Amino acid sequence: MKIAKSYTLAEFLAWTRRKTYILLVLAAVPATLYQVFGLTWIAAPWSVAVLLGTATSFIVGFKNAQTYQRTVEAQQVWSSIVGTSRYWGLICRMFPTTGGSSQLLIHRHLAWLTVLRHQLRQGRVWESANSRANAEYRARYFRVPEHDTPLDTELTPLLGETERLRVASTGHKGLLLLNLQSETLRELYARQELAVLHHTELQKTIKELLDQQSRVERLKNFPYPRQYATINTLFVWCFAALLPFCLVREFDRLNDSVSGLLAGHMVWLSVPFSVLVAWMYLSLDQVGESTENPFEGGANDVPMAHLCQSIERELRSLLGESDLPPPPTPDNQILL
Repeated sequence: MKIAKSYTLAEFLAWTRRKTYILLVLAAVPATLYQVFGLTWIAAPWSVAVLLGTATSFIVGFKNAQTYQRTVEAQQVWSSIVGTSRYWGLICRMFPTTGGSSQLLIHRHLAWLTVLRHQLRQGRVWESANSRANAEYRARYFRVPEHDTPLDTELTPLLGETERLRVASTGHKGLLLLNLQSETLRELYARQELAVLHHTELQKTIKELLDQQSRVERLKNFPYPRQYATINTLFVWCFAALLPFCLVREFDRLNDSVSGLLAGHMVWLSVPFSVLVAWMYLSLDQVGESTENPFEGGANDVPMAHLCQSIERELRSLLGESDLPPPPTPDNQILL
């Protein structure tokens, strides 16, 4: 997630430049046919652009509102995970009567966080993080930690060899780790190293973590409805393609009130104005597309690795450990 004041206009122009090139062609063709070849019949009524633009603005606004809500929900869930993780660290530090059990439970929880964020970074066919524009921006401005470091490498200092191999061999890694936590709590209770109320509270916290995992998995595995995404893109491109045909006659009429160098050539002004208006719609559509999947590895994602790094520092500090991860990244950067 970008935490600087704003994106710059230069970043936006570079990010959308490929679509801008297409818009230039779409705008230049009608102007050339109208002005050079005299095909004035190609001009469409201005009311067509008004009606289509109104419909497009509604559907683009609806999509952006829904995709923004998905991102907000993802941020809320991860805020809950942060709070529950802190609480887990506190009760694991205080409830068991042996320090070794506290370290085991906290390290295993850090492993669960690591597994969860790696799971959420796995690609889906509907995601846009690997589109040319987004991949180019990622290569230039930030990196995705889950793409750089294998999961097994990150789990090595957190889990024993036996548990790490068990996790690697299953497709339900997060669920397995929570199950191991529950088994450990049962064993501690059986050995009378946990009071009954403490055991109940720890098991309740595991249930909360399981619920939070299910919520982020739902956001990951159920995208913004494809029918709305498809019709949104079709509407925007139809508007971008038809707008120049509606503007050529409007600018041609200005020739009667213009003298000098531009006299008789006002039609060519339809090209930049068509590109500008269509670019606004296409940029909104591209922003919505890059926002709808908050865990895909884009610049607008929830900064899971940054949050997990902060949690790890706090929980390891509770245990009195000294080999802490580096401090959080400073402001004015993209955090993932």
